[in-house]
This record gives sequence, structure tokens and C-alpha cells, in this order.
Amino acid sequence: MSLRLIHPRELKPPETAPAPARMRLLRPDEVRTTNLIAETARAFRFGPRISPGRAPYEFYPTPPEATRALLAVECFEGSIWEPACGEGHISKVLLEAGHLVVSTDLVDHGYGEPARDFLGEQVALAKHIVTNPPYGRGLGDAFVKHALHLTAKTGGKVAMLLNINSLCHPRRHAFFVAHPPSIIYALDECVCWPSGDPAQATTTIAKQRYCWVVWNRDEKCATRFAWLSTRAVPTKSGACAA
Repeated sequence: MSLRLIHPRELKPPETAPAPARMRLLRPDEVRTTNLIAETARAFRFGPRISPGRAPYEFYPTPPEATRALLAVECFEGSIWEPACGEGHISKVLLEAGHLVVSTDLVDHGYGEPARDFLGEQVALAKHIVTNPPYGRGLGDAFVKHALHLTAKTGGKVAMLLNINSLCHPRRHAFFVAHPPSIIYALDECVCWPSGDPAQATTTIAKQRYCWVVWNRDEKCATRFAWLSTRAVPTKSGACAA
């Protein structure tokens, strides 16, 4: 075998590795209703906080008076699933009102069944879904869409405590037009403190305003809007008591 020198022009250029895909946050209208467990992993891929100023695992407990106000105007016949139960702030009020409640959460807050990723659940654990969902990195949008997907099989209601600003967003417009809520209740007073501690709150937290957004499959009318007070509401009796 004879050896010869290779001319530089005969050398093949080295293969370049493909450029890494650019990471970006999903828009609310890109959230799918299948394989949503990936959304949870993406949201918390850097740890329990989606950003330095947010509470770990988006834990913003719901004041009990907010849930009592909801029960004063909405009837839930049948079992209720609270899939982001935290320390049970919503679940305990539902139980006080005599409801059968299933409480789960992604992390262990000392209440309910932990290690249950709502976005990975394929079957509803109760007829209705009532919760204050995590908001960051599209999780709130994913919760709403998945809840509607699951309750399509149970015929139950979906009630979500949302920041009222979330209703006015160009990327959510098409979704709300296609899936209009039955009614929106604007709450006069409701503050969800990070981890339940006012001392951890930023200046913007106390300024946020909330509303209960309810989807009822039995109602086919246009979306209604109502004002709802969290003050002086019944502690146990509610809309179902009539």
C-alpha cells in the first residue's frame, strides 16, 4: 500500500453539530389537553420558584371567605375535586358546607394526597373541579383547559379563582370565545398571600384583583358578569340550601 499526502482541498470540513433548539415559554393558546404533564416539568425545571419573586410551587392560599362567597351563589351537586389543595384552604370550606371533596396536590403541604400532577391525570377524580390554580408559565391556562377536558365526561362544573386581568389578554381571547364561561364573579376583596404570609408579599400582590370564573355545561346562555362580596357570607349554608 502506497502512502501519499492529502491535499488540503481534499479534506472534508468537520461536521458541525446542529444548533440547540431555542427554549421559550409556551403561549396560552399553544397549551394542549394531552401530555400536559410536561407543562408542569417545564414550569418548575429550575426549581420550586418559577421566578425569584414568586412563592415556591405557586402556593398562594385562598382566603376562606372567597370560597364561602362562591358557595353562596353556586350549587355543586355531587363530589368536588380540589387539584391544587395546598394546605386545604378551599377544601376545608367545601367540607364545612357538607360536600364530598377529593384533595390532591403536586407537592406535600401536609393536606390531601401529594405527588398528584393534575395536568397528568387522565380521569376526573370527582364530578366538579374547584381550585385556585398556579398561574406562572402558562400553568393557569393549562389547568383551565384540562379541567374542562376532564369534566366533559362527568358533566360537572369548573370554578377557577383567577386574576381578573387574565381575562383581558390577546392570546386568551380566542379560547374564551370558543369556551365562554357561564358566569364571572368579581370579588370585592380577596388577597392571596405568597405561602399564606403577608410578609413575603411584593407590592403588587395586594393590588391584584380576583374573580371566580365558572363553567356550567347545563347553561347555554351568554356569559354573565356579577359582583360578589366576600364579606358577611354564610359559613355553611349556600346556594344548594335553597
